[in-house]
Amino acid sequence: MPIDFDAPVDRTGTWSSRWERYAGRDVIALWVADTDFRAPERVLEALAARLRHGVLGYTAPPPELREAIAARMQRLYRWRIEPDWIVFLPGVVPGLHLAARHLLRADGHALVPTPIYQHFKRAVELAPRAHDDVPLVLQGGRWVFDEERLAAAVRPNTRLLYLCNPQNPGGTIFTRAELERLARFAERHELAICSDEIHADLLLDAGKPHVPIAALAPEVSRRTVTLASPNKTFNVPGAGCAWAIVEDAELRRAFSADHHATVHDASLFGYIAALAAYRDGDAWLAAQIEYLRGNRDLVQRAVAQMPGMAMAHVEATYLAWIDARALGVADPHAHFLAHGVALSPGAQFGAPGHVRLNFGTQRARLEEALARIASALSSTRER
Repeated sequence: MPIDFDAPVDRTGTWSSRWERYAGRDVIALWVADTDFRAPERVLEALAARLRHGVLGYTAPPPELREAIAARMQRLYRWRIEPDWIVFLPGVVPGLHLAARHLLRADGHALVPTPIYQHFKRAVELAPRAHDDVPLVLQGGRWVFDEERLAAAVRPNTRLLYLCNPQNPGGTIFTRAELERLARFAERHELAICSDEIHADLLLDAGKPHVPIAALAPEVSRRTVTLASPNKTFNVPGAGCAWAIVEDAELRRAFSADHHATVHDASLFGYIAALAAYRDGDAWLAAQIEYLRGNRDLVQRAVAQMPGMAMAHVEATYLAWIDARALGVADPHAHFLAHGVALSPGAQFGAPGHVRLNFGTQRARLEEALARIASALSSTRER
């Protein structure tokens, strides 16, 4: 049966973070990173079956899910992991904070690439730990590491390198060669790596595979914490399940230190959704990728025709990173919001003058949002 991603879904009254912020206003909300698509039917059926069972008690991580994760890593990446390397979490964001607090001593220092999802910086700021923002550079339409600036940012107490692959908000899929250079850099400076790979399944460019940095070699795996989740891929973030894959036993103990202290277990519903998605979600995912690719192309064509706007090619994710600095408006986010489109402000990612647009929505809604953005640009030219 074909999967209809064009089918409208009304999220009013569902406590949606993205839509409730602008409830009662004529605003198309394309900011926080979830989609407006129903989760796969087999996921919904698995959740419904557990509700019919009726007992929603304390739940241990299912061994079947550990095995499914390990099998998926082997099948997709030829990365052999052991099920007991997996530390379950309620979300990837707690994993970023645990890395700052437990992979760095109080006097340690971290390297954080920027622009980047805001919880990377929040993690080191709230820990608190010293850090340097290391700007990514736009090369050939891709956001990549400036390796000279990265090397220049290292201090004697630097012990942690954060990585987001695929990159959020830039949409880059780092190549094997790029990751190998990064891994050699980490080894040379004795750095642990915390790699957020939550968007690893959302690959829009054929022929550009995701490579987990820990899968490069055993010596890389032993210094890496890989954060992952099906939440973005299958649109189940409300279910609450993520994990860290940590080969090194000492790192794994450090990463588990806050369990039942400040970090809760993953959700029963998250376990169920993750297992069902990994068992039966491949066809749904392939259809979603095709739909998102069409949305990505629509956004790229539209932005290319908008004076004062530019965006890098989105290799992965459903997020478009748009440079609006040439518009000549003080706050592009506020400007577009005034014209009925809510985007994520670039300052949130360390890059004022940019906006991030979530195109994980029905195409008709996306077309209307792009028309409103074009109208907002017209208003700047008329002043």
